[in-house]
Order: sequence, then C-alpha cells, then structure tokens
Amino acid sequence: MTEYYLLKFLHVIGATVLLGTGAGIAFFMLLAHRTGDAVVIAGVARIVVIADFVFTATAVILQPITGVLLARSVGYELTEGWILASMGLYLFTGAFWLPVVWMQARMRTLAREAVAGGTPLPPEYHRLFRTWFAFGFPAFAAVLTIFWLMITRPEISL
Repeated sequence: MTEYYLLKFLHVIGATVLLGTGAGIAFFMLLAHRTGDAVVIAGVARIVVIADFVFTATAVILQPITGVLLARSVGYELTEGWILASMGLYLFTGAFWLPVVWMQARMRTLAREAVAGGTPLPPEYHRLFRTWFAFGFPAFAAVLTIFWLMITRPEISL
C-alpha cells in the first residue's frame, strides 16, 4: 500500500504542476503582453520558457509513467473508458503544448530583437501571441477534463 500512496502522491503532484505551471505561465505572459513593453515581454518570456522546460516538460514525461504504474498497482485496465479518454485528452493537450513552447521561445526572441534594435514589436510577435492565446483554451479545458475524469472515474464505453 505504501507504493500505491507514493505513486498517487507523485501523480497528483505532477498533475498539479501541469495545471499550475500552465496557468501561471499564461497569466504572466498575458500580463507582460498587455504592457506592450518589449523589455518586459522579453524578460517574462525568458523565464516562461525556462519554467516550461524545467517544470512542465518534467511533469509531461513523468505523468504517464506514474499514471500507468498507479493503474497497475490498483488493478485498473488501461482500456477502461475513463483512462482511454484521459490519455486521448493528454495527447490532445500535448498537440497544443508543443507548438506553444516554440511560440513562447520565438516571442522571446522577437522581443529581445525589438529591444536590441530599439524598434516596436513586429507583426509576427502579435500574430504569434494571438495564436498562443487561442491555443491555451482547448488545452486548458482538456487538462480540467482530465482532472475531472481522474477524480470521478466515470463509466465510459468506448
């Protein structure tokens, strides 16, 4: 039973890191963007990119590992509907997260270049920001749905 609680603890912490880091990154990037100040945007985006690699990427890798081990320790079949739905939503979220990581790095670079050149943020930055912002909604909704599935474990026939 100790193994179960350790796996559950690690899985819950991983989920918390994914949700918390995602929400925090979105909050800080949005506030930085609203300043319109390339210096602020470059600084915040630099930290956001680091946070995504240190926290989010680590949790993204460990979450499915702890999930599979936890399911096995409890005796859940990985083919149960709520588990399959969770895994599908996890992949769906990843399809939005991977481009977002690239967009954040690119926005950081564009803001740095604007600061170095004493120029305004280029149209590419604003286009990327709009796309980045739009990508957050389906990804965040999917993560919240995964939380709901993990908590309620509903009967789902797939």
